[in-house]
Amino acid sequence: MYAVIKTGGKQYRVQAGDLLVVEKLDGEPGAEVAFGDVLMVGDGEAVTVGAPLVDGAKVSATLIETRKGEKVKIFKKIRRQGYRRTRGHRQSETVLRVTAIDGAGKSAKWDGKVDLTSKALLDARARNLKNVVAELEAAAAPAKAEAPAKKAAPKKAAAKKSDDAAE
Repeated sequence: MYAVIKTGGKQYRVQAGDLLVVEKLDGEPGAEVAFGDVLMVGDGEAVTVGAPLVDGAKVSATLIETRKGEKVKIFKKIRRQGYRRTRGHRQSETVLRVTAIDGAGKSAKWDGKVDLTSKALLDARARNLKNVVAELEAAAAPAKAEAPAKKAAPKKAAAKKSDDAAE
C-alpha cells in the first residue's frame, strides 16, 4: 500500500517503512508526525484519488532528525567588469520514517523499530573518526548530574607570603 502526501509545497509517494527527507518540520527526535494532506492512496490496482484530498486518510511518521542539507553554491559574475560574488546556502531538512498509512478502508503498518541515529554519527562511524563519534554520542546521551565543582586550593605564593609575615 502506498500514499501520495503533500508537505512543504512538494508531493511525496510513500510506503510504510520508507525513509523520507522533507523540508524542516517542528519537533524533537522521536516525535510522532501525522500528515492529513493525503492526495492519493493506492493498493495494487485499487487506487483512490482525492478531490483534492482523500477523506479520512492519514500518514503517520516518526521524526528521526533535523539537519542541514547539501550546500548549494550561488555564483554571480558580470563579464569584463571584475564583478564576481560567491555565496552558499544549506537548507534545513527533516528526516522521517513512515510508520503507518490509513485510508480508503485499508491500513498498512511498519513492524520495524525506528532507529534515531543521526546521519552525522553514521558517517563518522563509517569513516572511523573515533573522536567525532565520541563527541556525537556524548551530545546525544542525556545530560547526567555532575558533581559539584571543587574549591580551588590557595596559591602557594600567597601562602608563603603569609607564613613570612607571621615570623
